Amino acid sequence: MSLPRITSRTPLQEPTILPSHHSPPVSPTIMAFPISHFLAALNPRKPRHRTTFFALIALVCLSTYVFFVQHPSFSPALPLRHTDSNGASQMALALESIRNSRFGAKGGPKHKWSTSHTHRTQVRLDGAQELAAISSFLASLPQNSLPSTIDPSVPIDPQLVLDFDTRGPRAAVEVQAMVEEVWQRNPVFLYAKHYSSSSREVKNIIASMHLHPAPTIIDVDTRDDAEVLKATITRLTSSAELPVLLVGGRSVGSVANILALDKSGDLRKLIAASGAVIEGAKKKKHRK
Repeated sequence: MSLPRITSRTPLQEPTILPSHHSPPVSPTIMAFPISHFLAALNPRKPRHRTTFFALIALVCLSTYVFFVQHPSFSPALPLRHTDSNGASQMALALESIRNSRFGAKGGPKHKWSTSHTHRTQVRLDGAQELAAISSFLASLPQNSLPSTIDPSVPIDPQLVLDFDTRGPRAAVEVQAMVEEVWQRNPVFLYAKHYSSSSREVKNIIASMHLHPAPTIIDVDTRDDAEVLKATITRLTSSAELPVLLVGGRSVGSVANILALDKSGDLRKLIAASGAVIEGAKKKKHRK
């Protein structure tokens, strides 16, 4: 084979430089190469390749069956179904237990008190019980006060001043126990005015007796509920003016009557009969 002879005079052919923005043409053979391989894989010509292809498909099917049928925990949808079924069964059991608690074997109400409790009437307080309830409420905590929205001309709602169920079956019994307890703890109870000479006079009379337990004194005019409380005390005791002295839960009367009883010695007798011990505070101090 003879090679062409190139001399210095023979012009060299310069290579053609394509612009950078023109990509070289793609051969149809190159484009058809992956497609032909894919089609050949789907329809292999050789028996060995066909056997390998079918074995691969069988392996994929078997893996899918094992993961999603035999072991449902791998499936994201099945746990939701289990959860829903468990929740539904628990809800059904809860509803069944509620029905059983409300109805007996014959279908009637099992607990009559629970169904009729809302229809019970509230206990009613007479004047003496209302006075005891309000006094107990005010003496239990210094911050307790009557709501300014109540009407002092009518009996107060027992739920505002009592700490037990006023619609319960034992409400009347508990009211009576409350009345006895409040006057046993506070045998001498004084509704007074802080800025009043007559109130100071009554306070001095009581203080000179050195009572035990100590007298409970409420200065009405210094309280936030003064207007409502004053009108309520007037309605319950028939005393138009303060101070109002309660001994054993009963009003002693006007200031003039208190002074007269103190002068005659009957006031001490009333106080001793109520359970308070005269000079009891002095004896307690000496024991200490």
